[in-house]
Amino acid sequence: MTGNLGFAVRFGPFTLDERARTLRRGEAGIHLSPKAFDLLTLLVQRRPAAVAKAEIHQHLWPHTFVSEGNLAVLVAEIRQALGDSARESTFVRTVQRFGYAFSGVVAQSGAVAGLRREPAACWIVSGVRRIALTAGENILGRNPSVGIHIDAVGVSRRHAMLVVADGEITLVDLASKNGTFANGIRVTGSVRLIGDTEIHLGPVAVRFCTLPDAASTQSTETWDAARSSSLP
Repeated sequence: MTGNLGFAVRFGPFTLDERARTLRRGEAGIHLSPKAFDLLTLLVQRRPAAVAKAEIHQHLWPHTFVSEGNLAVLVAEIRQALGDSARESTFVRTVQRFGYAFSGVVAQSGAVAGLRREPAACWIVSGVRRIALTAGENILGRNPSVGIHIDAVGVSRRHAMLVVADGEITLVDLASKNGTFANGIRVTGSVRLIGDTEIHLGPVAVRFCTLPDAASTQSTETWDAARSSSLP
């Protein structure tokens, strides 16, 4: 995701509009200092990846030396504005000895706020449940607030993410404790999927299903169930 043309995203009750440089909760504006706004924008742009402190410093204070405490102050400002906390982080996660990451669930995103999420021709099957995916980000995990709630031992609160965009489906591991696997192969970072795929969230198996030609075949790292043993 890039911010070259300006973007707007919604997460929880908040809307972050880069082009208008506003953060709102519903219709109410929330004040952030310019540097705090730039930091939040950077983390949202890079989600779900963690951003190193050195990169953040270069982004916010290029060619200028500032103490690490300045960054901690900005993070605290963002968390206060979002009603977040370091111990129970919903939106801004501390990555120990590295940096920070945006961990919120983005409900809508696009060039302007209010972009509608359309249903996609793919879904997740979990037990007797069949859960349709929507265009954009689909979070899987044990947290009841995520899009695909899987309440099972061994599944992290925000375990993995399926991104449906531009005719492609990408599976992303969200630094889960017990790992994410596609057709038995561990996902490190993100991979693109094609065809029906068995996904393991730690010990829990779900199945990704898609209609023919719903995903692009132009991928350098792809799992195709046709090349794997038959799924149960």
